[in-house]
Amino acid sequence: MTFTHATYISPFTWRYGSKTMRQIWSEEHKRRLMRRVWVALAAAQHKAGLVSAAQLADLQAHQNDINITRALEIEQETRHDVMAEIRTFAEQCPEGGGIIHWGATSADITDNVDVLRLREAAVLLQDRLQELLQLLAEKIEATADIPVMAHTHIQPAEPTTLGYRFAVYAQDLLDDYQDLCALITNLRGKGLKGAVGTQAAYAELLAGTDLLPDQMEAEAMAILALPYFTIATQTYTRQQDLRVQQVLAGIAASLHKFSMDFRILQSPPFGEWAEPFGQKQVGSSAMPFKRNPVNTENICSLARYVAGLPAVAWDNASQALLERSLDDSANRRIFQADGFLATDEILLRAIHIVREMVIDEKAMARNMAIYGPFAATERVLMALVAAGGSRQAAHEWIREASLQAWAAMREGQPNPLTGLLAADERIAAYLPASQVLMLMDAGEHTGTAVARARAFAQTIRKSLPS
Repeated sequence: MTFTHATYISPFTWRYGSKTMRQIWSEEHKRRLMRRVWVALAAAQHKAGLVSAAQLADLQAHQNDINITRALEIEQETRHDVMAEIRTFAEQCPEGGGIIHWGATSADITDNVDVLRLREAAVLLQDRLQELLQLLAEKIEATADIPVMAHTHIQPAEPTTLGYRFAVYAQDLLDDYQDLCALITNLRGKGLKGAVGTQAAYAELLAGTDLLPDQMEAEAMAILALPYFTIATQTYTRQQDLRVQQVLAGIAASLHKFSMDFRILQSPPFGEWAEPFGQKQVGSSAMPFKRNPVNTENICSLARYVAGLPAVAWDNASQALLERSLDDSANRRIFQADGFLATDEILLRAIHIVREMVIDEKAMARNMAIYGPFAATERVLMALVAAGGSRQAAHEWIREASLQAWAAMREGQPNPLTGLLAADERIAAYLPASQVLMLMDAGEHTGTAVARARAFAQTIRKSLPS
């Protein structure tokens, strides 16, 4: 079976996700892991005296001799992918081929393989998140005291600092990282429990030996280094798949917010941030001047896709009829790989953006000069009340001056608010003009943002492996 660009192939086959993540979800790797489970089962059965040393050695010798072409030929006849792989493996093993899959049901193999792959993929994402968080910690520390305008309702509000804004994104991602670490720790395979989870076939098989079914299971799963559920039906609970997709969706949500904000701040009216842009990169086929935020737009696009996958996993978990139905099989082949490949791509792009992003301090200072005085009026209001003025009266004086300032700015004039307040005789009765001018420096109105941003950068560093 040969795939080229003359037929449909998934964008995840070549466009999105890393080579390493694609390898984890490859058909070759899956079949190699299937054989690893069969060999572990045979090793446990050897300990019980059911499988000879020669049979086990035969399976071990051919464990990595994957032959997908032959397996697909057999599958055309059997219409059963697991049986096709069993027969392919057995053909290669003249001594041990006859005992492959002894006592097992398909999900004893495939469900454990799924979790081995889920764990590998999650560990890869864990590495990506660690790198991204380290970069954000560096950005926080480097920009903790740079004042910028904060916005609520996409309207200028009060000043914050650039480092504090980075800390907002980092805090969400650190929670995502901790969720991912917990997921990895708690991932469990099905174990070896047979057709409905009772180990009935294994009990029959092991009768008269020195090994009980749960001991055989423990032996094989220890070889695989895979924790497993105490209780399972034909499959492990599909609630686990739901938890996996929810963790991926959490990462996607955090980076969607970061990317959406980035797209706003890159737009010319803000102009504070910019994506890295290659020397020969093209922003638009129609408009040569464009520098579209293609990376952050890509993150938002893929993140929306990841956000939808938990719904499919929820259906599988909630509609797992009695001990098993196969209506989850086809979609699990798709969404488990897609979810990890999309999240992998999202994280890789985010790492590139944070490492190489352009920060325009002149644009940030310009925006502070335009909108900062409005925010600084809160300082003047508090000082007027402290000096004995009426808060309600002072609020009205500042409101009147603010409306004048907005009107002037709409005419293209510089923001005159600071001068209007410094010259207001009603305010001068409580505060000298020099104090008003000092209070109207919005860059000093960032509260505890600097200290808390720096402290959070240290929290990140302490939370990650050294």
